[in-house]
Amino acid sequence: MRKRVAVLGSTGSIGTQALEVIAANPDRFEVVALAAGGANPRLLAEQAIAFDVPLVAVARASAAEDVQLALYAEAQRKGYAHGDHRVPRLLAGPDAASEVARTPCDVVLNGMTGAVGLLPTLAALEAGTTLALANKESLIIGGSLVIDAAKPGQLVPVDSEHSALAQAMRGERREDVRRLVVTASGGPFRGRTRAELADVTPEQAMAHPTWDMGPVITINSATLVNKGLEVIEAHLLFDIGFDRIEVVVHPPSIVHSMVEFVDGATMLQSSPPDMKLPIALGLAWPERVPDAAAGCDWTQPATWEFFPLDDVAFPAVSLARRAGTFGRTGPAVFNAANEVCVDAFVDGHLDFLGIVDTVGAVLEEHVSDADAARQEMSLDGVLGADTWARQRAAELVERRAR
Repeated sequence: MRKRVAVLGSTGSIGTQALEVIAANPDRFEVVALAAGGANPRLLAEQAIAFDVPLVAVARASAAEDVQLALYAEAQRKGYAHGDHRVPRLLAGPDAASEVARTPCDVVLNGMTGAVGLLPTLAALEAGTTLALANKESLIIGGSLVIDAAKPGQLVPVDSEHSALAQAMRGERREDVRRLVVTASGGPFRGRTRAELADVTPEQAMAHPTWDMGPVITINSATLVNKGLEVIEAHLLFDIGFDRIEVVVHPPSIVHSMVEFVDGATMLQSSPPDMKLPIALGLAWPERVPDAAAGCDWTQPATWEFFPLDDVAFPAVSLARRAGTFGRTGPAVFNAANEVCVDAFVDGHLDFLGIVDTVGAVLEEHVSDADAARQEMSLDGVLGADTWARQRAAELVERRAR
């Protein structure tokens, strides 16, 4: 029986690769809904018609007309006039992705980018659907709200690092885990000192040496904010203390993460850097999809190098640990401030070092607030902290630019 899949963020990097996996396995998967931001109406229309999807959603209401016209044009091109293709129902607005997440299906793949993925994540979990989660931000800022909403086995990680950890821990006892080791490529600036990062441009930050990802994640990888987020994510997914989660730099990105057990054994998952493998596993979990991606070529000589993380040049992981250890709305503030700073960097309003420096300043202000330390975790509290952090980060960016 085919699994019915709803794809959130269908026109992004994760979404397009997920649809490639689904297209290659029509006997296993069926797409029942797509959601996207609306910036690429033509691609969204092509996806909807190609997969004969009955429901499509866009977050930007202003994009609805363009998407509708693109849907009609693509359907006409593919034989709509002869009854060969239907035009899907279109939803538009900020709640559209959450409505798609509630649609009857077997798997919701959340491939959205940023904090906007939180409400769709909660909607999918409340609907009881398996959630293949690539939108790490929704788990990180939602914290216990997301974990408590998930039934056992309902939340399946799609990040390559957390997919690797889940695979290595499958069938193992949690009490036998000594530590988790999350690998990092080191990004395009591995080996540089802090001083050598002062003049980095957005174009340089976008040139990731091993992964092909969207712009926000790619820049987060350059600052190592992405790795900091992944440390918080690992803590939440596997209920392992921050003092037992380490980060090591592994430039080839062949080993995706490791689990060390109390007897000294280390289990790892390795494969060439290709997101189709963890995406396919997320869609089919706990089963595997044959030929989802190429494996390692063991007939060729290879060297796997690992290096310690330079916390001086790249302090983002330490900041993430501080946010995660503080808990409550700390991770939401860390993530929200970073999203504002990344946009400012791309737009030329903030220097590269200013991204993490500003995030650190906003986070420190938050964790030093006595009211924040007493605040109980709630959806309103998370959304309020997100809003405050964005406003405060914007103020600091403007001040830094003067």
